[in-house]
Amino acid sequence: MSKIAVVYWSGTGNTEQMATLVVQGAQSAGAQVTLYTAGDFSADLVAGFDALAFGCPSMGNEQLEESEFEPMFSACLEQLRGKKIGLFGSYGWGDGEWMRSWCDTCRSAGALPVSDGVICNGAPDASAEAECQALGAALAE
Repeated sequence: MSKIAVVYWSGTGNTEQMATLVVQGAQSAGAQVTLYTAGDFSADLVAGFDALAFGCPSMGNEQLEESEFEPMFSACLEQLRGKKIGLFGSYGWGDGEWMRSWCDTCRSAGALPVSDGVICNGAPDASAEAECQALGAALAE
């Protein structure tokens, strides 16, 4: 049984909904999953998981949330080398550039993304819900 951490930051609740769906997908595939908010997770926890999912909405000029999520994620980045990861988040404007940049950063650090990230404009619709659950299942494989 794989151990997966799902770590997220949410301002409006949309990314939190996505995190719950990722958890459901991973659990349905047989994984043991722990859900964390960004403020409750730190780099020293990374080693205890086989795979990790990180969720953060697009903020400002298509960037990660800067006060809580980005510092936590940056501290974890070096620990993600060789780890399966999944990325997800919601947005309200733009075209998803923040997710493409985020995936590129992770690949450059040696992480192993299982997808190009799951994004949705606003609250997750049926398609985004299915993608989030599939992301969780892919992490459990």
